[in-house]
Amino acid sequence: MTNDARLNAVMSRDKQADGKFVYGVKTTGIYCRPSCPARNPKPENIRFFELPDIAEVEGFRACRRCRPDLVKIADPSLSLTRQICQLIQQHIKEQTGEKLALGWLASETGYSEDHLSRSFKKILGISPMEYYDNYRTIAFKANVKAGESISEASYGAGFGSASRLYEKAHARFGMTPASYAKGGEGAEIAYAFAECFLGLMLVAGTRHGVCAIYFGNDEEALVTELNLEFPRAEIAADIGLLANWTKAIVEFLQESSAALPEIPLDMYGTAFQRRVWQALLQIGPGKTRTYRELAEDLGAPKSVRAVGRACATNPVSLIVPCHRVIGTDGKLHGYRWGLERKEALRKWEGAL
Repeated sequence: MTNDARLNAVMSRDKQADGKFVYGVKTTGIYCRPSCPARNPKPENIRFFELPDIAEVEGFRACRRCRPDLVKIADPSLSLTRQICQLIQQHIKEQTGEKLALGWLASETGYSEDHLSRSFKKILGISPMEYYDNYRTIAFKANVKAGESISEASYGAGFGSASRLYEKAHARFGMTPASYAKGGEGAEIAYAFAECFLGLMLVAGTRHGVCAIYFGNDEEALVTELNLEFPRAEIAADIGLLANWTKAIVEFLQESSAALPEIPLDMYGTAFQRRVWQALLQIGPGKTRTYRELAEDLGAPKSVRAVGRACATNPVSLIVPCHRVIGTDGKLHGYRWGLERKEALRKWEGAL
């Protein structure tokens, strides 16, 4: 079902489309079934999801009027995926303290581990265990915001103990759980500016690596955007290591080097976003992939829009080359810093 068909179903409140997808409204944070009697949202504020569980992982809550979370799923493969999601959520909510095993999911669903993993990944683009890890992280954050201690929040989120939460903490949060619990206090971000053929460039980083590369025309506007993206961090102009990283990026742009500078990155994202960003790093200079091809490369052909969102939310433009991805029609589609810059980068790399 194409997104145009989904939009038509939403606007006409088509009951035949219930169970085939749900849609979230960005301005309200609520997701609904296609036939929801509520006032139709603006098309630009709509996001489509294969399953209610995916919408909830993305931070949307079910509409109390149309109860999309109770609709029977029409597609058998989607039904299995939803069953797995619900089993994972149930396991976390029961707070057994034991880590979930793929074998347990297989025995509960009656499918082999291999079939279960392949089916799940085909729909969501991530494995059941990656979904489990993501859901635990989301649950931990919700528990902390509710006022629980680190120990209480970690146990309630299915980590068993705080020590398990701290394992790979940097990959989950870009900071320690304790720092996250304090609203990001202690996370220090420095920034520096440089001029390049793309215009004004802002490079920002933590002690671990570069966390943002922005392009624009106004220093104040770029710093404002940095503060909006990292509202709880301590942000200040750089006086140290960041200057070296910025210099390496500028030299890369000036010298037309085919090799990206070896700069450490400090990026936070979901498991799927990280997979997309890793795939972007595999696209060579002067080469392109379409969003659809990238989704197929990831083994998630139905996740074209999710791939597009991951590219759009890539905080480290240029180093993680989302500008090398184009539409299926061969045209440039969307770039956070403007299509003119995307085209300039592609032309520059094409001369390498």
